[in-house]
Parts: sequence; structure tokens; C-alpha cells
Amino acid sequence: MIGRLKGILVHKQPPWLVVDVHGVGYELEAPMSTFYDLPAVGSEVSLFTHYAQKEDSVSLYGFLGEPERRLFRDVQRVSGIGAKIALAVLSGAGVDEFARMVQAGDVAALTRIPGIGKKTAERIIVELRERMAQMYPVGVAGAGMEGGGHGAANDPLSEATVALQQLGYKPAEAQRMAKQAFAEGDVAETIIRKALQSALR
Repeated sequence: MIGRLKGILVHKQPPWLVVDVHGVGYELEAPMSTFYDLPAVGSEVSLFTHYAQKEDSVSLYGFLGEPERRLFRDVQRVSGIGAKIALAVLSGAGVDEFARMVQAGDVAALTRIPGIGKKTAERIIVELRERMAQMYPVGVAGAGMEGGGHGAANDPLSEATVALQQLGYKPAEAQRMAKQAFAEGDVAETIIRKALQSALR
């Protein structure tokens, strides 16, 4: 089991990043809540990790904070929710906001997260409300939507569009969201953050 990695960040393109640990490059998938606060490529980074093995694949997920990793695991305890939706939760809402939604029983807000329909949202509230109240008191948990992106992309708008599709939005919807959020000079992480914030309103 790989629980934590510390090394040099050599590549980042949402939702993927690569960390070089003594010459071995670990490819990880990470939520946008982590991407917003990653250092520049070439800098040292320390990530909490979640290792997942299925019959036909092995995946490694990375998180800057332990609250993110814990929520990623907690959400997957709900029937019908896998890693993709768990990443979308952290990317679209972050720990604080998701805990607030669940504790408030806000079905409408939860259904704005890709992959979560009304029945799934209701199941999340029933199964996780008590745990959210215990583990993530609103206003205390870290790793919300705030944070700054670092590093420039060749085409931030295209990179943001691809990342939104990876999070579960349909291509046309992802393109529309990215274009509406884009402002001159924005890096991909900024476009994604603004697009996801707009989607949750």
C-alpha cells in the first residue's frame, strides 16, 4: 500500500500529475482541489495517496491534504459511487462545501455535481450526514475551493475543457462552461475553478 509520496513535481495536466521519487515517476490522478494549490513544476511536493486495484487496472490518487483523501474514501462507501464521482465531488465542491451540502440535506446542490442524480444525492445524505457532522464540522475542514493555480499551459482553455470532461461533464457542456469562465490571462486551473463554482450556483 502506498500511503504518501514526496518528490519532485515533473508534470501536471488536470486531472493527471507525475511525481518523480528518486528517479521513479509516479502517475497520479488528483481532484481540482489539489491542483489549485500545487507548486510549480520542478518543485518538491508531498501528497497523501490512495491506491486502488481492480481486475483490469491499478490506479493511484493524490491529495495535498488528509481531509481530501478521507472524504474521497468516505464518498465511495455510498452504494453506486466510484472513484470518478468521488473525484468530481472534491473538484466541484471541496471538503467544506460538500460537508455543508450533506449536513444541510441540499439535494439540489448535490445533483449539480457530475454523475450524481437525485436518488444518489438522497442516498449520500442518508448514509453520510452523521459522518460528515462528526468528521468534517462545517467551517473547520480544509481543502475547499480556494487556492491559486501555478504554471502556464500552452492552451489553458483547451486544457480546462478536457479536465472538465474528465470530471464527467459532456464535451459540449464542458466547452461551454470553460468559455464562459475564461478571461484573458487565466491559467487552466483558474478557468476550471470558476467554471465549477458557476456550476454549483
